[in-house]
Amino acid sequence: MRLLDERKSELKLRGDGSSLDALLSAIVGQAHADYVGAVCETADSNSTTRVDLRERTSNTADLKSSRVMIVDDEPINVKVAGKYVRMLGYSNFLTVTDSTKVIEALHEENPDALLLDLMMPEVSGMDILETMRADANLKRIPVIILTASSDRGTRLRALELGAMDFLAKPLDPEELAPRIRNALLMRSYENHLRDHAETLEETVRHRTYALCASRLELLHCLARAAEHRDDDTGKHVVRVGRYAALIAREAGFPGPYVEVLELAAQLHDVGKIGISDTVLLKPGRLTDGERALMEVHTQVGADVLNAHVDMLDNSLIHHSEPWSVLPRFSQSPLTELAASIALTHHEKWDGSGYPNGLSGTDIPVEGRMTAIADVFDALRSTRPYKEAFSFDHSFDILFEGRGKHFDPELLDYFLASRREIEALDIELRED
Repeated sequence: MRLLDERKSELKLRGDGSSLDALLSAIVGQAHADYVGAVCETADSNSTTRVDLRERTSNTADLKSSRVMIVDDEPINVKVAGKYVRMLGYSNFLTVTDSTKVIEALHEENPDALLLDLMMPEVSGMDILETMRADANLKRIPVIILTASSDRGTRLRALELGAMDFLAKPLDPEELAPRIRNALLMRSYENHLRDHAETLEETVRHRTYALCASRLELLHCLARAAEHRDDDTGKHVVRVGRYAALIAREAGFPGPYVEVLELAAQLHDVGKIGISDTVLLKPGRLTDGERALMEVHTQVGADVLNAHVDMLDNSLIHHSEPWSVLPRFSQSPLTELAASIALTHHEKWDGSGYPNGLSGTDIPVEGRMTAIADVFDALRSTRPYKEAFSFDHSFDILFEGRGKHFDPELLDYFLASRREIEALDIELRED
């Protein structure tokens, strides 16, 4: 519970150094292009659909193929109504005289309009209306009430239950024509809106997936760029992400947090972009001055991951449509977590780490988890200044740092998962 509670407050760590503007401009420019493409595509789709709806719903010929259901317990009334409906050009109709079978017929036939008598034995027209309004599949079928009653209370009740119009018995075909047409126009318009909404939802799903994929690809590129010079395969960042996620999962963090952490931890060394090759690739021990330069990568990483928000917001000011329709950007959970990790993954439990000498639970929990993952993978990897250590030696070194370098509770979770960790190491390590 201690670990979970630590993540409940918002992160407030922010870097003060300079960012790599050229690299970030390219990245956020791509994000802008993807976002605007989605906005423009949706706007064009909306415009086209509005025209399409007007054209299709105004075409009376299209309505003649609509399906109309007539419900009345008197066969003669059904026959007369059917005759009038056919005379008006609506040949695709069906009739029901048994009110107990109406709901079943509605589900099976899904008519575009319903002519409904109110006064029927066993199941009245009002009962049918109540059932329809409670059924998501039936409540949008337009209903025209057929009744000889002029009772105001009955009419009000029918309207409250969703009836859209009334026709007095005996039926007048001149009154029937516009009422059926209006009902079918409403049904047609609702059907088109529903279909368009489904199309838009599918488009949004595809665009959202594409945007997320593009965003993750850019983040992976940024992470690999930092590792490329001392880890050509880029697998170090992947392994660190997997190990950090394993610790978080074992510590009881929720699934969505674990997923974000795995991605964020891969950016832990993004600040190495700002470190000279002379220092980064030096095969021997670093001098004090060189070590001080190397330690700057934590602040550079935090600056890189925090800077993109202001860059996006400021760039929007200088553009007209479609940029002006975009929302203001804010720090995402992923980049917020990644910035914290970049800044704090070299802090140590006993306060002897850098850049700020934080200790214990003052170090954000994501930094503590990534520290374990990063050190373990560094021990297991070949570097310009060392060969890869064995599993036994690597785990021994971690244990020696328990309560000094590493959070003891988090380290225990990691050590207890040794079999899974070794399997991941073998799976993700290049020959």
